[in-house]
Amino acid sequence: MRAARSGTKDGLEKTKMAVMRRVSFLHKKDHSDDTEDDTGYLDVMVSEAKHPPAQLGPMPDGLSSLQIVRRHILGSIVQSERSYLDSLKRILQEYQRPLMEAEPRILSVRKIRPIFFRLWEIMQCHSMFQIALASRVAEWDSCEKIGDLFVASFSKSMVLDVYSDYVNNFTNAMALIKKACMSKPAFLEFLKKKQASSTDRITLYGLMVKPIQRFPQFILLLQDMLKNTPTGHVDRLPLQLALTELETLAEKLNEQKRVADQITETQQLARCVSDRSLSKQLNSEQSSLILCDTLIETVYGERGQVLKSKERKVFLFGDMLICANINVKGPPDISSLVPVGPKYTLKWSAPLQQVQVVEVGQEGSQTKDTLYQLGGIKRSGSSLGSGSIFLGPPRLYQELQELQHDLSVVEQVTLLVGTLQGTYQNLNTTIAQDWCLALQRLIRIKEDQIQSANKCRLRLQVPGRPDKSGRPVSFTVVFNTPSPVSKISWVNRLHLAKIALRDENKPGWFSAEDDRKTKAPFWCPLLACRMPAFTSKAQECKLEAALHSPVQCALLGFSAASTSLPQGYLWVAGGGDSTQGQVDIFSLNRPTPRPVKSLQMGARVRCLEYVPEPTPSEDAETGPHNSTGVGNTICVGLDDGSILVYGSMDTAAQCLVTLRNPEGCPVLCLKHSGNFLFAGLRDGMLMVYERHHGGELWNQDSCRKVTVGSDPIRTLLALEDKVWASCANTVTVVDGSSLSTQRFEVHQDPMVSVAHMVRAGGGVWMAFSEGSSIRLFHTETLEHLQEINISMPSSFYNPSQKSMRVTSLLICQGLLWVGTAQGIIITLPVPKLEGIPKITGKGMTSLNAHCGPVDFLVALSSSLSPDLLKRDSMVEGHDSACGVEDRSDSSSQESLQQPSISTQVDGKGKGRGGVLLQYRLRSTSGLPGRPLTARGDEASDSSLESLEHSMEDGSIYELSDDPDMWVRGRPCERDRVRRDRVTSVAVISGGKGFRRLREGSVATTAESTLMIWQLPLTV
Repeated sequence: MRAARSGTKDGLEKTKMAVMRRVSFLHKKDHSDDTEDDTGYLDVMVSEAKHPPAQLGPMPDGLSSLQIVRRHILGSIVQSERSYLDSLKRILQEYQRPLMEAEPRILSVRKIRPIFFRLWEIMQCHSMFQIALASRVAEWDSCEKIGDLFVASFSKSMVLDVYSDYVNNFTNAMALIKKACMSKPAFLEFLKKKQASSTDRITLYGLMVKPIQRFPQFILLLQDMLKNTPTGHVDRLPLQLALTELETLAEKLNEQKRVADQITETQQLARCVSDRSLSKQLNSEQSSLILCDTLIETVYGERGQVLKSKERKVFLFGDMLICANINVKGPPDISSLVPVGPKYTLKWSAPLQQVQVVEVGQEGSQTKDTLYQLGGIKRSGSSLGSGSIFLGPPRLYQELQELQHDLSVVEQVTLLVGTLQGTYQNLNTTIAQDWCLALQRLIRIKEDQIQSANKCRLRLQVPGRPDKSGRPVSFTVVFNTPSPVSKISWVNRLHLAKIALRDENKPGWFSAEDDRKTKAPFWCPLLACRMPAFTSKAQECKLEAALHSPVQCALLGFSAASTSLPQGYLWVAGGGDSTQGQVDIFSLNRPTPRPVKSLQMGARVRCLEYVPEPTPSEDAETGPHNSTGVGNTICVGLDDGSILVYGSMDTAAQCLVTLRNPEGCPVLCLKHSGNFLFAGLRDGMLMVYERHHGGELWNQDSCRKVTVGSDPIRTLLALEDKVWASCANTVTVVDGSSLSTQRFEVHQDPMVSVAHMVRAGGGVWMAFSEGSSIRLFHTETLEHLQEINISMPSSFYNPSQKSMRVTSLLICQGLLWVGTAQGIIITLPVPKLEGIPKITGKGMTSLNAHCGPVDFLVALSSSLSPDLLKRDSMVEGHDSACGVEDRSDSSSQESLQQPSISTQVDGKGKGRGGVLLQYRLRSTSGLPGRPLTARGDEASDSSLESLEHSMEDGSIYELSDDPDMWVRGRPCERDRVRRDRVTSVAVISGGKGFRRLREGSVATTAESTLMIWQLPLTV
């Protein structure tokens, strides 16, 4: 057992070999009555007398505050693991054993084994972990190390295998229990008695769901431990590696569960479909379920009253949308013991391409394009103009129109009152103006009510049967979503599902190890569009750099933001020769970038850097409303050695200041950190500029120089208060304030230089000027952790080229994007939490490529205002369901500029004692599998039935909403802020031309081209 106690990486393997030779409390499992799947596992029969549970000793004197917190967290780990093992033993001893030994039989052995499949093996894994944990806890005060123990215990394939089998079988086990309860009264009575006799009254289901919750609980505990582990501590790197292992394990289980749930839900729907062709289509391998949710369909009368409302199950597949009635669920005495899945009756189905999301109340703003997009069908309303589309309850709109009419009348009255010759009491211009102001306030209130109501109303225009003359007919359905987040998620998924049907995304990615399992269309990024990078006059410009300049206030409203690119502006830079350069600026407030401005430079542009407006914490002399009003800035590095500082597009992108180095050496890279701007030069010199005292612009006179080497500084990377500068085959770590340096070698060949660096979590990935390898280094110990060769089959590139060469790197939403000199883009999965960003799975190759090197990869990201996600006036039974959305850019922007209410949200959140994790189950097929952030108990359950795999930091699954299985964590201000956010993400690549791989297609154009990949909204 020494190997397990030491926590070495192969400790579990050594332990198994050791105990097979000498230890008597382990023995080979008797397989006479079991299936072949059970071979190779060991029964762990741990005697508590020989191996007592882990027990943390008395706290010694003289501990620091962090050491005390770490001891408390360790105590939580010990207590949590002990409780988990007790639950596993309880299932086996109080349920499985009595059922196996019952005479006469309550259930046959053939049914009992699938119900408790792999539970014994899971208990084995955690019994081994318990032994090692007890040893480590006993010596905690001398070593204070726990991360390596988690790596040793849970990084083995055996753990993934047994948990995968259990998670994939869970839905089947619940279905067996449900069927047995309905067909075997003795079994139902057995479950009731067991629950009634238990002190906590937890059901069998409540116990069996605990293995699915286990790794999210571990992740939360280790995140707390890492947060309270100082830099340089011996346990810091092991904890980061442990987080990586646990997140990887949880992600794999989540993906397998998603696939299993997808198949189960689709098969359940297919069994309820009488149409053979549709049933065959659902059962085909091409059928891909993206999202399913329970929504409330509402039917309104002419005066806006609710005529009826009913729950519907809506299924979004890759090529169709299906709505089904939910039939009555099982008997209440059974549903209280185990989740009972509903049966469906098909209501309607429609091809996805013919389904349109309709936002109403856009009076006077409907364009011909919009009408064409809606199928050219207009609906007439009793009081609306001929150019408007009228759907849903008219009451709010009628009231708004009446107020607008009254306001126009009162304005005319005010003008007439002003022409009165005499003076009259209560009849003067001041009173008339007060009437106008009062009506304007009422109009604003009514507009807010309309907007708020629209946040939870999903309106779809669906094709129906042709009329008698054969003309196409469409009808509109109105669904009430449980939350604004659910509504915006549906709009986004419908939008991306249509993009996935385009030729360039069928398929869009290739994996050499493709296991042919069912995947959601959003499993890979979707190519949304491609376009020229420069105007027609500058087609010969070579792409050099790009950046995303976000905007302070979104230009789009609630629903349009879910179908558009992340808000802001895209700056694209390049140059033809040393005497000229160009920067083109694109607006991103539409699904396709739109050029808005072009800046001509006196020299070739080498690099760009976005610098956000300084905050008071960064500059104590600068208040939040500084008189200079510079705001966000963009720094442009040129080949002539100058740095141009531009204001953002909000200030018309004017050049504010020019910084020059005396030697005129080209500026190859720029990076800001705090109040400093770092510029890497070709001669190996690092220029450091500081902000003006009390201002926001960089000071030319404050320039300091740091000699990094004699070779060019090719890339810079900011890490908290330090900056990494690459020079040849070394990287120099520069302290942001003192400018002290530390150098370490990252490649053994002095002729190879570091070309690109990206950071995620506790690691930095580096690419080099030669070769197809990328390397991972730890940010704190500078230790080399991993090396990956990204070479691929020669069928994708010219065999005459010796090897792949990396020309760009990017980490975004759990993917490491790698651009190559051959124009090919590769993505590799990496963890998203605070761990080490090790490559944890197979890579994917984009079948959409450039014809030349990938010059840059840049991520676009923006968050929807939390104000827009609040259900201000939405209450149950509210019959005013329609709303105005995106009347115009100006009106939407005005609504977004209202005072923020985030402080009220935070204040409300502080009243809770902790974060409540919950997993709400509506059917046996909606079981754990969706990664979500820890949410409060006020969180909506609207998206919990979604099978879509979305990415968030925090816990990997939501946990059970059964009061007996609530897990309360420590309050986290960051989680409270993130809970209200909806983030839009896209990735843009730049290079020469465009081509499709594996189709023998030639380049469509040789001009510089941008390709835009869109990712699903993260909620």
